[in-house]
Formats: sequence, structure tokens, C-alpha cells
Amino acid sequence: MANAFFSDLLSTISERGRTLLGRSNPNNGKQDASELVELCEALLSGRGEASGTAMAREVLDRYHHLDAAGRLTFFQSLARNFGPDQARLAQAIESWRANANGDDASDLHFASEPRRQELIRRLNRAPGGTGELVSMRSDLISLMKGNKDLAALDRDVVHLLSSWFNRGFLVLRRIDWSSPANILEKIIRYEAVHEIRDWDDLRRRIDPVDRRCYAFFHPALADEPLIFVEVALTEAIPGAIAPLLAEEREPVAAERARTAVFYSISNTQRGLGGISFGSFLIKQVVEELRRELPKLDTFVTLSPVPGFMQWVKQADDVPLTEDDRQLLESLGKSDWPENAELTAQLRPVLEPLAAYYFLKARTPKGRLIDSVARFHLGNGARLERINWLGDLSAKALRESAGIMVNYLYRLDDIEKNHEAYANNGEVIASSAVKKLLKGEGRRLLDMRLG
Repeated sequence: MANAFFSDLLSTISERGRTLLGRSNPNNGKQDASELVELCEALLSGRGEASGTAMAREVLDRYHHLDAAGRLTFFQSLARNFGPDQARLAQAIESWRANANGDDASDLHFASEPRRQELIRRLNRAPGGTGELVSMRSDLISLMKGNKDLAALDRDVVHLLSSWFNRGFLVLRRIDWSSPANILEKIIRYEAVHEIRDWDDLRRRIDPVDRRCYAFFHPALADEPLIFVEVALTEAIPGAIAPLLAEEREPVAAERARTAVFYSISNTQRGLGGISFGSFLIKQVVEELRRELPKLDTFVTLSPVPGFMQWVKQADDVPLTEDDRQLLESLGKSDWPENAELTAQLRPVLEPLAAYYFLKARTPKGRLIDSVARFHLGNGARLERINWLGDLSAKALRESAGIMVNYLYRLDDIEKNHEAYANNGEVIASSAVKKLLKGEGRRLLDMRLG
């Protein structure tokens, strides 16, 4: 109710501002980027609340009518012409050099701020401004490919969005079958890991006693989940996704559940890319589940390995013999998992190779290759288990040869694991995973000697 009242108030202010400015709703025809830049300059010139809110709304409305070329021109102008006030910055630098003190340091800080940051703040005052700026950032991400001059603008947008979407503003809500239909529809649409086929499939994931779904929301985007996680309550750590998603399965009674499995985490807003909510989400969901079900003692993921096969095919440091490479060509056949003899040959090659991928392989910049691994290990999880043929979907067979992994969140170790990964790049892994890596070394040595 409070959000609706505030939104109506802003809309009223905006409409009155349009009247004061003598402006009506913008033309629905094609807009010119230069006119929009002039309007941005006017918005920054400093006006009253009503006229400023109306002008911010008009900037956002006109932006919608720019084509892709116009949006690129608009962003390039913001990057090039809306940097710091050069004269003010030069004066602040001279004052700092002449008398370096706290006041001068503060003046230097504010003088160095690009004007586009204040522009973005003023645009955010418009009714619905926050959501539109998130959408605008999505456009910016698309246009940044091949346009490195937009990087500074993107940093400024991310800086402000990170403040506005600070954890303190986020609200955790459980999604169940009684949630509003428009939110449930978005869960179906935004699911990025394991496709939700229809409403019946969705109900199987959120309605049974052994299933949970939680999402973070922001007051400015009241009905838009920012990120959500799907949870299965089980008796033991699972090694495959199919039993969790099976249509005909026996739900686990709450009193028998000992393990909470985070099997799908989906970000919904492309414009918030690079602003992490996932670590907060998992940790808060763990606390929620522990309060509700005190007998739960194990918290794990069942995660895909999306970068594995691309690394196998393209990297220069893959520890494979020629015989191994010939064997891996059989992965091109869609029915290879059904051939028991072939899978028995592939397993001792691919499992140790997966252990090497996590524990040894790195990008040229020294980072873990797999984005999912970076996320969970950076959050303090432990690489617990590599699961052979954990996902037999076409996508998983293509991306990871069907391999899935479990990351274990042991609450007492999260901080220690995070520090080891963040400070030293160390991947904390179970003895079972480390043994696979040792087995890889012995296998290759034996093949070379033979």
C-alpha cells in the first residue's frame, strides 16, 4: 500500500510538472539522440521537484523511442560529455595540493564525480525510474560489445545500482502456489537452469511439502523477483537431477528430511548483472530453513558445469592423450549415455578430467573457468562431489557431458573457505574430489609408460 501511494504521488508530481513545463506526452515517432541529450542537460541544470520529476519522466519516455543506433549515440554522449566538471575538478586539485586536509579531500572527491551520476540519480526520481534504469542497463550491456568507450558509463551505472539494490533494501519472500499469478508466471519465464515446462511442472516444484522456492524482491520493483532459488528437501545428498524433477515421485516427509538441496538459482534482471545477490540469498534461505526445520543438517547444491566441454574442446592445457581424444569424439552421438560399454570407458577419463578442471585449470587471468564454480566457491562452499551422468538433458550433455557437482555449505566453514578462495585462489574440495585428480595423474603416466 505504501509503495502504491508513493508511486501515485510521484505520478501526480510528474503530471503537474509537465503542465508547468508546457509539455505533453512525447511523440511516439522516432526520436533524435541529440534532442534527448539536450533534455538531459536541462534536467541537470537544476529545477524544482515537480518540473524535474516531469523532465526525468520525459527523458525515459523518449529513450524508449530511440532505435539501436540512437541508443548507442545517446550512451556515447553520456560517456564522452557527462564526465566530471573539468574546471571544478582542476580547482579542487589545486586546493588539495596547496593544503591537503579533510575538507579539501572531500571537495576533490565530489568534484571528481561524473555529471552522469547525478543525471542517473535524477532519472531515478521519475515514476518507475528504477526499473527503467535497470532495463536501460540491459541495453547498455548489449551495446558495450565492440564499444569500449562505454565502459566508464557502465561503471557509473553499476556503482549507483549497487547502492540502490544493497542487501538492506532486499526483501526475502517465499514463493508458493498461493503467490500471485503474475509472480508465478515470471518464475516460469526466468528459470534459467532447468526449464519449467508448464504450470503443472511449476506446481511440482513449489507446492509439495518437500519443495521450497524463495526470491529476493526490491521495493521499487515490487512484483519483480530479482533472483530466486528452488530447494528440494531430501534424506541424503542427491547425485542426479532427474529424480528431483520426476513427475511421479513420493514426497519426503518434513520430519525425515535432513538435506536441503539448492538445485536451481536464477537471476531475472539482466540489467543487474555484476551486482551479486546470490550469496545473501543462499545464506538467508539457510537460516529460514533451519528455523522451520531444525533437523536439517546438510545444505548443498546440485549444480551444472556449463563451461566444462568448451574447455575440453578448446583449451591448450587439457591433460588428454590421443587415445582419450579419439574416445571423446563419441560424445557427439546423442545416445551415448545409453551405451553401457561406452560410458564405462568414458567415465575414468571424464571424472578425473572434471577434477582437474576445477582444481587446476584457470583462465589466462588466473580465474576459475566455470562461472557457477566461481559463484559457490566465492561464497565459501566446498566442492563436495562430482556426479557422473547427473543430468541427461540435451543441454547438459552438450555443455558438461552430463556431469553435475555438489557444493557443500557448511556454516562453520563458510568464512574460512571464502578467505582461502578470495585471498589465495584455493579451491576447497573434499578428499573424494582430490582422489579423482590423483587418479588422473596415475592414469596418464601409466598410458605413457605403456
